[in-house]
This record gives sequence, C-alpha cells and structure tokens, in this order.
Amino acid sequence: MKNIFSKKVEEIDEEYMNDEITKIDGDDVDVVMDKQEDISKKITSSNMLEKYTELAKVMFGMLKDYRKGIYTNVPWFTIASIAFAFLYVLNPLDIIPDFIPGLGYIDDLAVLSFGLRFIESDLHNYLDWKLESEE
Repeated sequence: MKNIFSKKVEEIDEEYMNDEITKIDGDDVDVVMDKQEDISKKITSSNMLEKYTELAKVMFGMLKDYRKGIYTNVPWFTIASIAFAFLYVLNPLDIIPDFIPGLGYIDDLAVLSFGLRFIESDLHNYLDWKLESEE
C-alpha cells in the first residue's frame, strides 16, 4: 500500500486527492477487491461513514464490472479514485487513526466526500448502464 497518509486532515483537498489518485495502479485495485468485505464492514459499522454504504456497493459493483471487462466506459481516473478512497478507509492508521473516539473517521469521511465529487457523473453513468443492461 502506498504512503497516502502524510497530510493533516485540513490538507485533504482537491490537489492532495489528484496527486494521490495518480499513484494508484492495477495492483491497488486488486487489493481493494480482495479486501471488499473488510472495507464494507468498516463503512457500515462506523456511524460517520454509514451513509456511504449504498454508494460503496455501487462503487464495488463498478470495480467488479470494470475488472471483468463488462463495463469499460469509465476513465481510469474514476477507477483509481475509488481504489484510493477505499484503500484510505481500509487503513486504520491514516491521518487520524480510527481508534480515536469521535475523530477517527473524519479524514475517511473527507476522502470519501472528495472522491465522490470527482466521480459522481461516472457513477450515474454506470447506474444508467446497469439499469439498461438488466432490461
């Protein structure tokens, strides 16, 4: 896993996200897919991240369909953004360690929120494609 935890929470911004996302590669996507259950559990068990549960399912679905070659109408930046956000959430010793009560998930929330801003239209396109392919 890459060193993506070298900033303070107030420094998690668009520039930080762009810089870190460009470092993501196919091996990172593999790690995310291998750790899907752990990431999903962490998101659903945290009160702060719980609202991302359904979005996480959609993002994992997109990653799976992308890896299978079923859904390819997505830029690498979107795949890398999802992988980066999930790798960040997965790591318990990120900028604010998750074991700190009340504060531990603030940075995870910030990374997920910024990541979603980058990929929102691609998620909508994926959902549209998914609905069309099920008809």
